[in-house]
Amino acid sequence: MVEALHLPVSRLREPEFAHWKLLLFWPVYGLAFYTLEWVFPQNYYSPMYHPLDDVIPFAEFFVIPYVFWYIYMVGSVAYTFFRDTGAFRRMMYFYMIVFGVSTLVFFLYPTRQDFRPETFPRDNILTRIMGFLYSIDTNTNVCPSLHVSGSIGAALGFVDTKRFSSKGWKLANGVIASLISVSTVFVKQHSVVDVFWGVALSAAAWLLVYKGAKNEQTSLARRAVP
Repeated sequence: MVEALHLPVSRLREPEFAHWKLLLFWPVYGLAFYTLEWVFPQNYYSPMYHPLDDVIPFAEFFVIPYVFWYIYMVGSVAYTFFRDTGAFRRMMYFYMIVFGVSTLVFFLYPTRQDFRPETFPRDNILTRIMGFLYSIDTNTNVCPSLHVSGSIGAALGFVDTKRFSSKGWKLANGVIASLISVSTVFVKQHSVVDVFWGVALSAAAWLLVYKGAKNEQTSLARRAVP
């Protein structure tokens, strides 16, 4: 990995390192998403709601997995980029599908949530962190949940590598992705509706990217058998 960090710029043109171009998706996506954040007036957004949202309390402990999402996603992209090109490509294709489709949905059907508490039940470091996140993050463009699809993508990226392919690591990544997904409703950033569609979209992307790649590899292996 150290050698990769000191890779000469000229070598980025070689086929071996062509996968770096997939990283260009992130600034394009970021520009599209933040443009959408300021396109529609607040009353244009449709509120997301399910009766379960009323019985789910705010629980500041879930701020930890919610914030860990950022580290988890960046870590998966960085690790696969330097250590497993195939896993990196598949994960990026997954992200292109789920984040690209989500952005299109946000444009066609803008959504918001109205669950944020006016005051927190307690004053501690976790509620202060959540208050800060409320101040810099809007309550719009919530369905499907990017936190859900993003955490699932990171988990798939990690377990797709040789280093994290054991049953133990698969379980650990599954737990992390699940905690992040569940945290979104306990910190009142999403409705359970957003979580459902985040999972559904991720399942569809998994079928297209990972299941499709596995079937292709199986087909090639059978052809190679004399």
